Parts: sequence; structure tokens; C-alpha cells
Amino acid sequence: MDPYVTLLIQIVVAAVVLAPVLWFVGKLLVGKDKAKFTDAVWIAVLGVLIAQAIDFLLPGWGAILGTLITIVVWLLLIKHFFDCGWLKALLIAVIAGIIYFIISLIISFILYLLGFGTLPSLW
Repeated sequence: MDPYVTLLIQIVVAAVVLAPVLWFVGKLLVGKDKAKFTDAVWIAVLGVLIAQAIDFLLPGWGAILGTLITIVVWLLLIKHFFDCGWLKALLIAVIAGIIYFIISLIISFILYLLGFGTLPSLW
């Protein structure tokens, strides 16, 4: 698949699925005054774009360093846009990640039941 199409799909999924999850978790942990929905969309879209740029710049064994940099970037984005500390940003990221994973499994299962693709192997 064309890398630009893949990037566009990732951005759309981040905006449609990840942003509401980030917003919900952020609202719970930092309050509705600091966690705006538009901020959650910015976190999701910028996070995807920056992660893809890092992935492109650090292929192969550099991906280990790239993963660490990406984690820090996501935490910085959450910290900046939700105006919170490092620990709260980490907690938001972990909880949002778990919820996002569960939603992804549910969507995958529904698509499987509808005849679109196969279930991912967890083994």
C-alpha cells in the first residue's frame, strides 16, 4: 500500500478513535478545563505524524531508539496540551493506550464477524 495512504489512514483513525479516548481520560484526570477535545485531536494527529517521521529517520536497529523517542514525544504532547505533569501524562497515556487497545480488539472482532478480514493472532 502507498505510504501516504497508510499515513492518512493512521491520522484518520487517530482523530476518530484515539482522540476521543485521550479526551475522555484527560478529562477524568486533569479536568474539563485543561483537557479540550481539540487538544486531544492535536495530540493524536501530531503524535502519529511525529512517530512516522521518527520511524522513517531511524529504520532497522535505530527503531529501538526511535521507539523511546516516540514515547517521550507522546508524553510531551500530552503534558503540553493537557497542561499536566510527567506522571499524570504517563498515567493518561497508559490508560488511554489500554482503552484504545480494547476498542481496537472490539472493532477487529466486529469486522471479522462482518466478513472483512481475519482475526489477528495473539499467539
